[in-house]
Amino acid sequence: MSVDKQVKSDNVISVNEKGLAIIDEMLDWEEDLKVQSIELENGATVIDCGVNIEGGYDAGMYLSRLCLADLADISYTKFDIDGLPVPAIQVATDHPTIACMASQYAGWRIAVGKYFGMGSGPARALGLKPKELYEEIGYKDDSEFAVLVMESSEIPTEEVVEYIAKHCSVDPENVYIAVAPTASIAGCVQISARVVETGIHKLESIGYDINTIKSGFGVAPIAPVVGDDTKCMGSTNDCIIYCGETYYTVEYGDAEQLEEFVKKAPSTTSRDFGKPFYTTFKEAGFDFFKVDAGMFAPARITLNDTKSKKSFTSGRINPGILLESFGIKEV
Repeated sequence: MSVDKQVKSDNVISVNEKGLAIIDEMLDWEEDLKVQSIELENGATVIDCGVNIEGGYDAGMYLSRLCLADLADISYTKFDIDGLPVPAIQVATDHPTIACMASQYAGWRIAVGKYFGMGSGPARALGLKPKELYEEIGYKDDSEFAVLVMESSEIPTEEVVEYIAKHCSVDPENVYIAVAPTASIAGCVQISARVVETGIHKLESIGYDINTIKSGFGVAPIAPVVGDDTKCMGSTNDCIIYCGETYYTVEYGDAEQLEEFVKKAPSTTSRDFGKPFYTTFKEAGFDFFKVDAGMFAPARITLNDTKSKKSFTSGRINPGILLESFGIKEV
């Protein structure tokens, strides 16, 4: 199966058209990537990256590229956790607001009947999910194709596609969804690849003007599969919360004000910092609203301001918590 539809050319970046090119690659190399394409009755294409098929690091890399609309350089590396080398992912982008916020941010909760999944990636820019964010960064995509990454343990149905197509104003046959559960290698990879986006989102939440961010770099360990989706949600979040490190180049100017933002940005400022996220979530009765939202941030954040020529850093990594979260037993 291959995408044979004509893609328009424009001076404005279209995250969905860039995503469609990645989908095309995945369809050409699905056997090598250990993924499987499924054509639904309404013509939509779903690529299973870990629900009913093995998936792996290659599939995780492609999911990460899709989420970021191929507007970032992504590579695998390693992270040393108290002497234990574990896989990690490194992300660098010169298009931080479009790649991370207009595309990657998991801002679309999709619930259709009994189906539930977190939607991220290019299609959000068509459905404006959430609208306020797109107004803030001044971006809106225009494409007849909708490319979505779904974090879910189930394959999307025709009804789910119809819902997505309606919100994105496209035909169902032009919907492309790549899906992987949290409890999969590909799922763990694409979550760690959100390290730069997580920092930007935290900065935005404390009132910082994210349009001044001109480039972003980050690295985070990749969690092993430690259990079901809920437990893996804990360990994957811990990778960023306790060992994620980001560096942003900004054009801000007010060094004193910038310093105050940096102080507030890392996860270390959260009242819930200090124990595995799964433990915190369980103590909150698995109610996200009882968990401090400020916890969702990299462990260490650095900003370099090209206007004031000043740089500030705040936070610290906590490898011990991550070892506890991973449950690695030395034998």
